[in-house]
Amino acid sequence: MTKSDIRKATRRSFLRYAAGATTAVITLHAKTLHGFGASPETLHVTSIPGRPLPLLLGQKKGFFAKHELEVQVEAAPNSEALRSALVNGRADIVHGAVDNAVAMVESAGVDVVILMGGETSANELIAQSDIHSIPELRGRTLLVDAPNTAYALQLKKILLDNGLRAGSDYQLVPLGATPQRLQAMGDNKRYAASILGPPTSIVAKRAGFVSLGSTNTLIGPYQAIGAFTRRSWAHDHAVAVVEYLAAYVEAQRQLLDAAMRADVLDLLKQEWRLEEPVLSETYALLQTRAWYEPDARFDPDGFKTVLRLRAEIEGQWNGKPPTPDKYCDFSYYKQALSMIMPHGQ
Repeated sequence: MTKSDIRKATRRSFLRYAAGATTAVITLHAKTLHGFGASPETLHVTSIPGRPLPLLLGQKKGFFAKHELEVQVEAAPNSEALRSALVNGRADIVHGAVDNAVAMVESAGVDVVILMGGETSANELIAQSDIHSIPELRGRTLLVDAPNTAYALQLKKILLDNGLRAGSDYQLVPLGATPQRLQAMGDNKRYAASILGPPTSIVAKRAGFVSLGSTNTLIGPYQAIGAFTRRSWAHDHAVAVVEYLAAYVEAQRQLLDAAMRADVLDLLKQEWRLEEPVLSETYALLQTRAWYEPDARFDPDGFKTVLRLRAEIEGQWNGKPPTPDKYCDFSYYKQALSMIMPHGQ
């Protein structure tokens, strides 16, 4: 059987899968139906923070090309720019904290859907060197990306559990993505703390900043980075979505494979400009599975925490979070997994 035969069989399988799914019958985009053997389909991806490592590794190893995709990826400076790119059609798929998807649905009325997980929260509450406990943040100014989404809600919850309320007991200043926040903290000690994730959190601790605890310890499991898109776009480009997710999962497997250590270290050096000892610490954390999820899985319990924080901290849904199904459609992901070899084979 030729490669073309395999791909056509895969697409026939997807059509059968889609027709039997409980979601609406998926209408495939004309290009994906009739463009086999033609030029690769181009997808535009926007992400925060930085460009996704699995995507970059997948490009280098040819996984996306194998799935007849050309992926153009750019990093957004902040979560507002990420959301705008998706709304305005500059991005087909975005990777970012999935609370942004919830916020887009509930606050902006945009029908987006989460397709896949990717990363659990490996964040830490990082503070200036003279601060050694969370109550010491009373009266201080803290940095966030945006004041009412994702990791800002983690921060508010941690502080609330320590008797501190936003506005009255501390001030929040929105300043963009993780590296920018650390830079600002280094430039101005007035900025007392921020939620930071790796590798920035590792750089911060090496530079003398203090960790006041991990979000996993302080608030529990949290579904952090995932892939999401406009529901209508996924519906109209179903095959491309499945192909993209399949390539991404294959690449994430490679990222977590110890046999790929040299390639991953090169990627960390080139993309994140890491040097020793931060380079080795970052790679070691990556290998613990406390950061990147195997097969880019979505953590249902972690997503319940996302919804719970939004309900509790922002008062969404009158304080009672809805069921997660409203925001997710994993039919594409399930089909993507069926296209590729099981993990370890």
